[in-house]
Amino acid sequence: MTTTILAEPFPGERPITPAVVAEHKINDTEYTAILALLGRTPTLTEIGIFSALWSEHCSYKHTKPVLRRFPVEGPQVVQGPGENAGVLRLPEGWAVAFKIESHNHPSAVEPYQGAATGVGGILRDVFTMGARPVAVLNSLRLGPLEDARNRWLFAGIVKGVGDYGNCVGVPTLGGEVCFAPGYSGNPLVNAMAVGLLREADLATARAHGVGNLLLTVGARTGRDGIHGASFASEDLTAESEKRRPQVQVGDPFTEKLLLEASLELITGDYIVAIQDMGAAGLTSSSAEMAARGGVGVLLDTSRVPTREPGMTPYEIMLSESQERMLVVAEPHRVAEIQAVCAKWELEAVEVGHVTDDGIFRIVHEGRTVAAIPGQELVDGCPIYQPPAVESAEAVARRQQVPTVTAPSITDALRQLLDAPTIASKRWVFEQFDSTVRAGTAIQPGGDAGVLRVEGTDFGIAMTVDCNARHVFLDPFEGGKGAVAEAARNIACTGARPLGITDCLNFGNPQKPEIFFQFVEACRGIGEACVAFGTPVTGGNVSLYNQNPTGAIDPTPTIGMIGLLRDITTAVPSHFQCEGDAILLLGRTNGHLGGSAYWAEALDMVAGAPPPVDLDAERGLQETLIGGAEARLIRSAHDLSDGGLSVALAECCMGGPWATAVFGAEIDLSQHEPTVSDAGYLFGEDGARAVISCDPKHVAAIQSLAAVHDIPAHYLGRVTASGAALDIHRDGRAWSWPTAELRQIYFEAIPRRMAALGSVPGGE
Repeated sequence: MTTTILAEPFPGERPITPAVVAEHKINDTEYTAILALLGRTPTLTEIGIFSALWSEHCSYKHTKPVLRRFPVEGPQVVQGPGENAGVLRLPEGWAVAFKIESHNHPSAVEPYQGAATGVGGILRDVFTMGARPVAVLNSLRLGPLEDARNRWLFAGIVKGVGDYGNCVGVPTLGGEVCFAPGYSGNPLVNAMAVGLLREADLATARAHGVGNLLLTVGARTGRDGIHGASFASEDLTAESEKRRPQVQVGDPFTEKLLLEASLELITGDYIVAIQDMGAAGLTSSSAEMAARGGVGVLLDTSRVPTREPGMTPYEIMLSESQERMLVVAEPHRVAEIQAVCAKWELEAVEVGHVTDDGIFRIVHEGRTVAAIPGQELVDGCPIYQPPAVESAEAVARRQQVPTVTAPSITDALRQLLDAPTIASKRWVFEQFDSTVRAGTAIQPGGDAGVLRVEGTDFGIAMTVDCNARHVFLDPFEGGKGAVAEAARNIACTGARPLGITDCLNFGNPQKPEIFFQFVEACRGIGEACVAFGTPVTGGNVSLYNQNPTGAIDPTPTIGMIGLLRDITTAVPSHFQCEGDAILLLGRTNGHLGGSAYWAEALDMVAGAPPPVDLDAERGLQETLIGGAEARLIRSAHDLSDGGLSVALAECCMGGPWATAVFGAEIDLSQHEPTVSDAGYLFGEDGARAVISCDPKHVAAIQSLAAVHDIPAHYLGRVTASGAALDIHRDGRAWSWPTAELRQIYFEAIPRRMAALGSVPGGE
C-alpha cells in the first residue's frame, strides 16, 4: 500500500542517507518495506518513528510467531495480551491487573535511574487499566558480588527500585535476586506491578470516535530517553556508556499525582481511552491506540508541553520522559478533564485528534512532518524466523559429571547458605516498604507475598521465579520448571495459581543457539501453563542481553498470581511451633544435575536438570491448597535451590523479622535408600515441599496427599528455639546450630556489600 499524503522534512533535519538509516538500526529489508509503504523517501522524523516501532522492543519481530503459541484464554481472564497489562477475575466483582517488564539496558549504564524508571513504567501499565497498584515485585540478576562494579550496580539498582516504590506508596511484597558470571555487565532488572480494580471499571487503550481529542497528561516532555526502545534492542558494547543520557529520569512524586488523576478520570468515566507513554513515548502510545481502534490520528507536536526550548518533532515523538499519559476524550469533556488534572497539579493539554483516514500524521508549526499508514506502522514490520539450533557445547554440558572431590555434607550446607543467590535477601528488601497500605498478610522472605483485598475475606498471592541455571542447561525443562516453581510458591501459601505474566530475557536472537533457547523455553512455559490452567496474560520480551564477552544465561522470568479464598488460611514458610511434625511432600530421586550444590560446592554448572513432572506438580499443588483450606498445615516451603537441606535450614531460621527460631530433628533412614546422601540432601527434584503441622494432623495430610498420588514422608519434629538442625540417616549424622546457620545466611550479602567502594563510572 502507498499513500500520496506527503510529509515535509522539518527545517534543519538531516537528509536521509544510508548512514542515517543504519544509525537508526533499520536494515535493508526494513528500509525497502518502508519505501514501499510510503511510496517516497521518509523524513528524519519518520525514520525515527519506524526505528522505535520496528525495534525488537516494540515490534517483537523475532518472537511473535513463538509467542502466539502461548495459552491466553480461560474463564478467569478478563483481559489477555495486547493491552497495557493483563487482568484476571477475582470474586465479588473484583479483578487483578498485573504485568512484568524489563529495564535491563538502562540499568546497565545508569543503575539508579534505570531501575527506578523501570518501576515507574510498570506501575503506569497497571493503573492505566483502572487498577490501583497494591504491590511491586522485582527479579534482579547481576554478576558476582566479588566484582566492585557489580556491587556498585547492585547498590544503585536496589536503591532505585526502593526509592521509587517507597515514594509512590506501593509496598514491595517479594522478588528474587540471583548472581552468576553471565550477568556481569548485563544486569537484569525485571519489575512486576500488581493492582486491584472493580471489573466494571476496566479501562483500555483503544482510540475511537472520529473527532475525539488527544491530550497529554502529566510531566512535560524533555530530551531524556530518546532512542530508549532502540537502545533496548541492541547488544551492549564498550560504547554503551555513551547511552547514559538516553536513560530516563524518574520523579515518583509526579507519578503519585498522575496515578490519582488517572484513576479519577477512569472511574469518573471522563475519558474514552488512556495509555502510558512508555517505550517510544508519544510515538508508541498514539500509534498503538489508533491501530487498536482502526482509526487515524493527527498530532501537533508544537502543542506538546516541553521542558526544554527548541525541541524538534523528532525529539518530541521519541522522548521517553517519564510520568506521562496520552488520553482520548470527547471534546465536551476536556474542561472537566483539565479540572481533575489541575486538582492534582498536572497539565492536560490538547495535542491532536482522531481521524477517519487511518493515517498516523504528525504536524509541527503547520508543516506535515510525518504521514504513515497507521496499521502498517504498528503491525507491518517484517517478521523474522531465524534458525534455532542447539549448540554442540550445550549438548556436551548436559553430559558432564563432576571430577572434583565434594566437600563434606556439613561444609556444603554452609557454602550453599553463604551463596548470595540462596542467602537471605534482607539487605535488599529492608530498603523497601513492604507494609504500606496495611494490606500485607505475608511479607517478603517467604515463598510468595500475600495481600488481603480490603473489605473482603479473600486475598491474592504473588511471586516471580526462574531457575536460569536449569534453562541454560535444558531450555525446555527449564521453561517448564520456571512455571512449576512459581506455582509451587503460590500453592505453599494456600493460594490457587490463576495466571502468569512473563519477562523473557535472552541474548541475540540472530544467533541460532540463542534463538533455540528462546523457542524451547517458550515451549516449556506454554506446556506448563496448559497443564496448570494458568494462561499467559501478557509480558515482555527482552533480547540482545549480551556484550562482547557473551550472552546472559537465558532467563524467562515468570510472574504469577494466585487466589486465596480465605485470607485467614494463609500459610507462612517457616516453622511456627515446637513439637510440630515435619513432612516431606513429593518424590525424591536425588537429581543433582544443574543443582546449586554442583554450582556452589563444586564450581560446576553442568549436567541435565531434573525433568519436570507436570502431573506431580499439579498433585502437589492440590495437596498444599487442600491442606491449607482444611487448616491442617502450619507452614509450607517448596524445595528448589539447594534441595531439602537448604529448605529445612530456612524453615528453622525463620524470616528476617522472626522473634523465635527453631531446630529440627530429622531422620531420613529408610527413605529412598538407593539415593546418595548428597542427592537426598541437595538434589533439586521438583514437585516437593517441606511442611509442618500439629502431630494430630499427620494422618489426615498423608491421606489427602495419597488422593493426589503424592508421597508424604514423616521426617521428624520441630525442636526448641535456639536448637540445631540435626539430620540422621542410617547411622550417619550431621548437625548445624541454628544460630550459626542464621548468621551465615543473613550476613552473606551484607558482608560482601560492606566492601562497596568507588569504581570507574560509579559514585
